[in-house]
Amino acid sequence: MGIVVIGAVFVDIKGYPLSTYIPGGRNAGRMEQVHGGVSRNVAEDIANVELRPTFVSLVDDSGMGQDVIDKLENHKVNTRFIKKVPDGMGTWLAIFDNDGDVHAAISKRPDTTPLTGLLKEKGDEIFADCDAIALELDLEKDTVKQVLHYAKKYNKKVFAAISNMSIAMERRDFLQQIDCFVCNQQEAGLLFSDDYGHLTPDEMCRVLAANVHSANIPSMVITMGGQGAVYARANGECGIVPAKKVDVIDTTGAGDAFFAGTVIGLTYGKTLAEACEIGSRGHLHLGECLPAVPPAGVRAGCAGHRLIFFGFWQAFPLFCHFSDFAHFAFLAVFYPHIFGLYGHFSAFQYRNFAHSFSEIQNI
Repeated sequence: MGIVVIGAVFVDIKGYPLSTYIPGGRNAGRMEQVHGGVSRNVAEDIANVELRPTFVSLVDDSGMGQDVIDKLENHKVNTRFIKKVPDGMGTWLAIFDNDGDVHAAISKRPDTTPLTGLLKEKGDEIFADCDAIALELDLEKDTVKQVLHYAKKYNKKVFAAISNMSIAMERRDFLQQIDCFVCNQQEAGLLFSDDYGHLTPDEMCRVLAANVHSANIPSMVITMGGQGAVYARANGECGIVPAKKVDVIDTTGAGDAFFAGTVIGLTYGKTLAEACEIGSRGHLHLGECLPAVPPAGVRAGCAGHRLIFFGFWQAFPLFCHFSDFAHFAFLAVFYPHIFGLYGHFSAFQYRNFAHSFSEIQNI
């Protein structure tokens, strides 16, 4: 089942100014409507590195709801456990400024209570063979309880993010049962009833370490935008992951991509520091996310084939780089037992294999 992602689906309606944004004024611009929602974004991000996550969620019983399912299936997301219900999706309306930051937003949340019944009915099927669980913490309490019940039953790790901290604050008691909780600096301030906006990464790191220790939270990560991210475990381990320099067009989903990368790293054997490093890249490559030796429980048909291939490369280094399709195809002729039996490789993997493999060695 790969990584199981559980949460809500939103339709994002975004407005971008064509010239200098004037707060409170009339701004000519362009509009776009895209599929969104923290968990939906995370499921798609995980699928984009050739893993095949399972998404447990709700969509409208309409053409738009079917569009969400179709797009996820095109990304090779398992959509068997997406249920169609009336008003199953939320809406997020946002206006962006010229720096790509959200200037104003209004959100309409969907009714996610049907997820509780879905988990009661299909929970064993969903969780028994999964690799890990990525949970949107601000779902209904009964839904979160169901997820944690099955996680304990089948000894699965749970990683959590949020879309609305004011709701998630009511779930504080669940944090002690979650292996890693990820949020941003402002959300962390709400969670711990403090103002962290003025803190540097060094200061935030020390504060977080003290907070997770006193609250007995197994581990937590706080993203700090352009300043990177900090992480801490209840045992005192903590650190800072610097941000990568990128050209910002739209900051929407940046935290979701960070969470997806962190979840992948933690699921497949990386340390918390290494997993945060993967998340901070902003774009994910297969090689950065997977260890050379398959972890226990990873099966063929999910990530197992690709993991075996990385093990082969480490055991038998070749005197050339997979820098283009021609090299890769050339070697496939001489190693059909590897390239033919251990899964089909997409154009995405051909293009990124050399870069991915070189970078994973440095994490």
